[in-house]
Amino acid sequence: MHMMINGLIGLLTMLYPFAVYFGTQYLEPWKIAAVLFVLLGIRLVASYSVRHWSCPLLIAGMVYCGFAIWSNALLTLRFYPAIANAAMLLLFSASLLSSQSLIERLARLQHPDLPPEGILYTRRVTWVWCGFFIVNGGIALATALWASIGLWSLYNGFIAYLLMGILLVGEYIIRMKTQKHVK
Repeated sequence: MHMMINGLIGLLTMLYPFAVYFGTQYLEPWKIAAVLFVLLGIRLVASYSVRHWSCPLLIAGMVYCGFAIWSNALLTLRFYPAIANAAMLLLFSASLLSSQSLIERLARLQHPDLPPEGILYTRRVTWVWCGFFIVNGGIALATALWASIGLWSLYNGFIAYLLMGILLVGEYIIRMKTQKHVK
């Protein structure tokens, strides 16, 4: 049940740029921020017993929403994708300081006895994702500050996810060609 709730709310938060684009035609910005606040709150409750690592990120998102509700400004709503990328960068880069990177932990779910070359590979992939979040977050910030609401919505609601998908598929293809232990 927790995974279904998290998946549904994850999907709804992915649609956030379009909700801002269409919603601001009918609603004040604080109301859109309040909906996101509620979604993040539900996800926090659903995630609490499953994944403790996500709780600080969700709480930070809720604090941001609180500020967006208070400011009631469209510009404030546009910063959410940049903040989400910063949070993901923090999560991935912090894992590089531990004995197992985030990607290694995920890989060990399928391959508990990951060989040394697999460990090195997962660390490099974690670095690649950190680079992605830096570039994507920078573009998200730039579109929030200087682009039209339409371009901001297009990039953050479609193009960013397309680029993420390309990175996922590309990494999978490279992994299949270079990591013999995963076959």
